[in-house]
Amino acid sequence: MASVRNTGAFVAAISMSMVLFSYFLCTYRSKRKTPFSLSKNKNPINGLIHAVGNTPLIRINSLSEATGCEILGKCEFLNPGGSVKDRVAVKIIEEALESGQLVCGGVVTEGSAGSTAISLATVAPAYGCKCHVVIPDDAAIEKSQILEALGATVERVRPVSITHRDHYVNTARRRALEANELASKSKKSEQIDGKFSDQIDCCMSDGEKKGSIFSSYCNGGFFADQFENLANFRAHYQGTGPEIWEQSGGRLDSFVAAAGTGGTVAGISSFLQEKNPNIKCFLIDPPGSGLFNKVTRGVMYTKEEAEGKRLKNPFDTITEGIGINRLTQNFKMAKLDGAYRGTDKEAVEMSRYLLKNDGLFLGSSSAMNCVGAVRVAQSLGPGHTIVTILCDSGMRHLSKFYDAQYLSEHGLTPTGNWIRVPWYLNEIWS
Repeated sequence: MASVRNTGAFVAAISMSMVLFSYFLCTYRSKRKTPFSLSKNKNPINGLIHAVGNTPLIRINSLSEATGCEILGKCEFLNPGGSVKDRVAVKIIEEALESGQLVCGGVVTEGSAGSTAISLATVAPAYGCKCHVVIPDDAAIEKSQILEALGATVERVRPVSITHRDHYVNTARRRALEANELASKSKKSEQIDGKFSDQIDCCMSDGEKKGSIFSSYCNGGFFADQFENLANFRAHYQGTGPEIWEQSGGRLDSFVAAAGTGGTVAGISSFLQEKNPNIKCFLIDPPGSGLFNKVTRGVMYTKEEAEGKRLKNPFDTITEGIGINRLTQNFKMAKLDGAYRGTDKEAVEMSRYLLKNDGLFLGSSSAMNCVGAVRVAQSLGPGHTIVTILCDSGMRHLSKFYDAQYLSEHGLTPTGNWIRVPWYLNEIWS
């Protein structure tokens, strides 16, 4: 009888152990999330357009540890088109479609050094539109290759002043007008003949067919005008700025970025300072740009423009897409507390430093923004949180910014010995 009782007790103990083990196992599995599990609360994103934005805000560990500040980067290179300009492209096209300035089947034209053009070429097909890009011929060749692969028509022109008729921006504006004129002729021809044509070819003279680059377009053109179109500003005021505020929990002390069109720095700075006027916003400006002096001295001036020193291309800098010598409508909206001047050498060294220490493969403007973040950290001192923009990756900068021969020819070969700690002993940029 005692043997039976002992056996029963043993079985009961085993059963209880199995129950407890199963409970803890199930609890562990429920709490554990594998890298490949899909959240039950997330639905698939509705197409490419809705995948733009909501990029992660990451801590740049090496710079944070070197400066004693929390330096955070908004990973805009993770947008579908690979850059921060995806937001601008979406906003510009959507507003143009809503206003009727652009119609489905029309062509979006733009003058761009690369990133905005690539973003427009990426998102335009999702709206049923086409893209024609005018790009300076000194821009990295891979940008043209990407644009052509995306189906855009690419027109490369020589770099000239914005006041010149053939500046890439002015040429793009002219192309939109040409597309509209051809569309108008097509409609008139349809009214006369009483026939509908899917292409302009059928209603153009042989001379027009030969000279036109829009012979396959019949629904007109729209000039995106990223420099002056305030949709650029709104994309960041309504999107990027609020995301940074939410992702940082509103706990940031400063924001810094470079400017080309000015939309990014203007939209984000305006939003952040409305949320908290104590957030300090700064510009980091590359060589050849007059914005540094405009912000710090109130005068648009750069030493490259001094009498007898004017360059053929005042933006003779390795950083592409940033720096300018005029005030755009977008930049006028910026709320800035100051500005810093960066150099090509610092941008090149920064890019290699981040690649080596953080695994971040960044483009030239992203590297310059990080130079700015370190400058702000030096100015504010340890214990502050600084946010900047990681605009794009190094993938579209291989032929210049990451080309050893090109850098050597311009005296920019990276040394690999740039930032050392402790930063407060003035050992940065040694």
